[in-house]
Amino acid sequence: MSQVVPAANSAPRPSITANLTDRKAPVGLLAGAGLFPIYFAKKAGESGIPVVCVGVAGMADPELARQCSEFTWLRRFSLGFVFKVFRRGRVRQWTMAGKFHKHIIFQPRRFLMLWPDWRLLRFFFWRRRHNNSDDSLLLGLIDEFRAEGFDCVSALDLCPELLVKPGNLTRRRPSDSEWADIRYGWELAKKMGELDIGQSVMVRERAVLAVEAIEGTDAAIRRAGTLCGNRGFVVVKVAKPQQDRRFDMPTIGPQTIQTMIEAGSRVLAIEAGETIILDDAATIELANRAGIAIVALTAAGIAEHLGE
Repeated sequence: MSQVVPAANSAPRPSITANLTDRKAPVGLLAGAGLFPIYFAKKAGESGIPVVCVGVAGMADPELARQCSEFTWLRRFSLGFVFKVFRRGRVRQWTMAGKFHKHIIFQPRRFLMLWPDWRLLRFFFWRRRHNNSDDSLLLGLIDEFRAEGFDCVSALDLCPELLVKPGNLTRRRPSDSEWADIRYGWELAKKMGELDIGQSVMVRERAVLAVEAIEGTDAAIRRAGTLCGNRGFVVVKVAKPQQDRRFDMPTIGPQTIQTMIEAGSRVLAIEAGETIILDDAATIELANRAGIAIVALTAAGIAEHLGE
């Protein structure tokens, strides 16, 4: 099992856990793909906090309907609809969890696929921002919700145990050559994160095979495997230097390991205290069976390991 650390200090923001000391106020959940929304909903329920969930159709898991106090599918990209659901559920605080497949906003027939309302169109085309990177879009979306009286909070308020602590999580440890790839990939991944491009880099023999962008970690891992003939390579996944814990936290789970197995990757290096690991027992067991090393590191830990 992985070890855990509490969330690091950040700028003062509304907190879900503050509600536990006064009343069980409902929290809104905008849910994408993956296990994280389900884990959050379960933890909130155990804490007595009602969850009013809007699940993105085609992304969110139907299991959420059984875990939440109220559940509604978002079948068209309508900000007004989400605001209506949250108001009806007496939500004042909300969070987002899960993977949102951003690539669909660049598809040729995107408006037919998304069917956006006027509020979303105004946000996307007329709201001033430097670019359409993840941080720009998500921080802008948070501002839109705030203007309607909804404060965004971090789902990790209720799930700090998901953040891994430094250490080797598996039986196998990286070799000396793999450690060299980890350090090289770590520096590049931090640079990519600083530019808000992606969180993961795939490296073999200190050469970059792939850099995660809009396609997501799994697709980038598969691409790296194709480019090196499915022979052993290192995956490095880190938080952005400017990481906002309310959204887009680095996340791994059994699916990550399964993708690595299929692509021929042998090592996964993640950032301790800044990476979410879902279903850690299953994740580590799968990695052990496949002979994959998972190591959770800090920048200081990498330097120490290499004797710097």
